[in-house]
Amino acid sequence: MEWLIGLACSTGIAGAAYIKRSLSGSGFLAAMILGTVMYALGSAVWFGSLIAFFISSSLLSKWKKHAKEEAESGYEKTGRRDAGQVLANGGLGLLLCTINWAFPYPLWWYAFLGVMAAVTADTWATEIGGLSRTPPRSIKTGQRVQPGTSGGVSGLGMGASLAGGLFIGAVAWLLLSVSNHSAPDAVATSLRPAAWIGIAGMAGIIGSLADSWIGATWQQMYRCGICGREIEQARHCGMPAMRIRGRSGWNNDAVNVTGSLAGGVSAVLLALVLGLS
Repeated sequence: MEWLIGLACSTGIAGAAYIKRSLSGSGFLAAMILGTVMYALGSAVWFGSLIAFFISSSLLSKWKKHAKEEAESGYEKTGRRDAGQVLANGGLGLLLCTINWAFPYPLWWYAFLGVMAAVTADTWATEIGGLSRTPPRSIKTGQRVQPGTSGGVSGLGMGASLAGGLFIGAVAWLLLSVSNHSAPDAVATSLRPAAWIGIAGMAGIIGSLADSWIGATWQQMYRCGICGREIEQARHCGMPAMRIRGRSGWNNDAVNVTGSLAGGVSAVLLALVLGLS
């Protein structure tokens, strides 16, 4: 029954996103499979946290889209999320859910909470930070950079990042409170709402900053020979762009995975410090 419920819910939500052009065909298939497996092996709490990230991020990507066109024009991937983006944001969470199903332990849940907080915080920072009226600063040098530059941070983006992490913590706690299912028993019995939501908020900030730092140091970046912009794409203005920095293979998806991993690790460490495991 859990497999059928997961399949029905995932197909409905991913299908609506596909119709609204938030997902490509490959993204729809990946989201459907990921959501189905997570519901079947986890619970409504695990699945709901994933869906909260996906729906909020999809809505924000459509919000004031024209105002964010300048920043988004330099991104490697924009618009409809493909399978790579879906897996980069949800694949690590699914792995943790699967491990917890096979070897139940409270810290797997906290790692999952941190991962989902990090990907949500990073996405909110990108979508809302792109509306900042002041140019962002490079997290590496502190110098002003063009909107959309990888590794650029702004006050508005940082605030959005914190809000995204807190949002995931609040949603997960509410789901656990009203659901017949639960996270591992040790988590449920030691649950302190403020601490739990705070962990998600901190993990979101840490994961988002890690994403920005890696984006400013390791991510492959190019310069357009036509407009002169520093971009994530290998082509721009209809012409091949020149690679100017970064390590081979470190594209936007790889950076997102690493940022989410940092969020997961930080959540586990915070849970251990607070004695919640």
